[in-house]
Amino acid sequence: MNASKIAYKPVGMALGAVSGVIAGAAFKQTWKMIEGEGDAPDAMDEHRSWQQILIASAIQGAIFAVVKAAVERSGAVATRRVTGRWPG
Repeated sequence: MNASKIAYKPVGMALGAVSGVIAGAAFKQTWKMIEGEGDAPDAMDEHRSWQQILIASAIQGAIFAVVKAAVERSGAVATRRVTGRWPG
């Protein structure tokens, strides 16, 4: 295993946690703009329609994927700057 992969392991784990927090906050704000309420529907919420639950899930998934990709890419770029090698 090369140095860049070793250096990226703890960075990647920390960035994973950070990306979850960022994505959660971004989704919460996005949902407030869409529905005008704070809480997104839960799949088990019997008072919400299928449409509302599936739309919320799709938006949440998209936000999490974009944030995760952006944070992982930023971590890889930072690792390359420090070690001179791409961590992949």
